[in-house]
Amino acid sequence: MGWFSRRSSGTPRRGRSDGPEMEIDRRAAVTHLRGFAETRRGVEAYVEPATSVTTTTVVLIAFDGEWTRRALGSRKDAFESCQRLGIPVYDVNQTGYPSRMREWNTRQRRGGR
Repeated sequence: MGWFSRRSSGTPRRGRSDGPEMEIDRRAAVTHLRGFAETRRGVEAYVEPATSVTTTTVVLIAFDGEWTRRALGSRKDAFESCQRLGIPVYDVNQTGYPSRMREWNTRQRRGGR
């Protein structure tokens, strides 16, 4: 066994190639996203790719820049969930984040002014 390994060198790797294995309550995530989308105007979804520490996530951003993020497990699940919610959905790697999100974050740091 290596210094930082939790498995023996003879044990084959198992798992996903699209990010870490995580227990995700998809029903709770979709319920939260639906609630956000139904209570705000101009909501759009941005799908974020899985990383070595997080699974695929979705960021919903309202017209004023307010946003929320939830893990949905896979890219396919993320796009399908947002389409079922009836909101525009984008791949953040292709579009980036809208400036209104950064502006909202700045306003929040300054005390919401």
